[in-house]
Amino acid sequence: MNATETSLYPLRLTVTAKPLVFGDHAIARRLGKAGLPDWGVAETWECSDVTGHRSVVTNGPLAGRTLHQVLDGRPQALMGAGWSGAFFPLLTKFIDATGTLPVHLHADDEAARRLEGEPNGKTEAWHILDAAPGATALCGVKEGVTADRLRAALEAQDFEAVLRRLPVRAGQTLYVPGGTLHSFGPDTLVYEIEQTSDIQQHAMRWKMEDGSPVGDEEFRSNLDMLMLEADLAARPDFTPGLSIAAGDAVERVFLCAGPYFALERWRAGTAEPMQHSFATAQILSNVGAPVRVRAGGWNEVLGRAETLVLPAACGEVEVTGPADVLLGYLPDLDRDVRGPLLAAGYPPPLLRRFIMSCA
Repeated sequence: MNATETSLYPLRLTVTAKPLVFGDHAIARRLGKAGLPDWGVAETWECSDVTGHRSVVTNGPLAGRTLHQVLDGRPQALMGAGWSGAFFPLLTKFIDATGTLPVHLHADDEAARRLEGEPNGKTEAWHILDAAPGATALCGVKEGVTADRLRAALEAQDFEAVLRRLPVRAGQTLYVPGGTLHSFGPDTLVYEIEQTSDIQQHAMRWKMEDGSPVGDEEFRSNLDMLMLEADLAARPDFTPGLSIAAGDAVERVFLCAGPYFALERWRAGTAEPMQHSFATAQILSNVGAPVRVRAGGWNEVLGRAETLVLPAACGEVEVTGPADVLLGYLPDLDRDVRGPLLAAGYPPPLLRRFIMSCA
């Protein structure tokens, strides 16, 4: 049976665990994710169509097929009417920043095509799941810093002189456009949604894979490319998002929304379940206790820190509370974001600012 002959259903996927030097055991111990290796895990790639790290379906008739193969066979059933593309457009991760991430950036679309030979760049957003008191992040270049001054500070590893340091609080979200220099940690646990890409340029004298030193020639070459891709004007800020009531003790929070992705957090008590209709694929990640998920005839428990891809063909989902879940998707901004927020009474100027901050 192939993907073109199979009615699509909620897809459970394999997870890629990354043993980078800043990670520890927070994804297992604080989020409760099962099945991880004993070594320190910095990232789990929950939904990925990145070449070399493609998620594989683990349930139902499509088990054993990659997400990419499912998309190839049923692109519009998976992504929604009228969609076309070469790969699944979203990558999601849990990130354990027990240590501090390297200072780095990801190219925007234009720089990725021109300099990296890639079809797109990597804009991302961080949703803070947990952070120690006093936790901070570096994001964006301070106003007035020139390219020459930035290069000199990066060479000296003097990041405080040129980069903005922001306070980090659980529940907030930061939309990070491609080209923005950034880092976060220590003691921070993050859910990240981003464009499907693994391009990055680092400003460190050590490698995040194993902490080994970066030689002078490689370091200078890294900085040369980083400076070509850096956006000195990008200065994003954290936001608490925009909240609307979606039922009796059901809250829906729009965390960020832009052309590349939208991210929502839904919480529900026990008075009534969370119910949501959709027209584009949804990545459902559970950040609370185990929940029961129903979509069409599919009815299963989703465990702690587990993820499902809900194909557009499913059309609706019900999650029984108490629930605390994230939904990431490629939005039609008018239909999926502006419409619900306008109906909830948010004024158009506020919505323009909210969406423009993620453009």
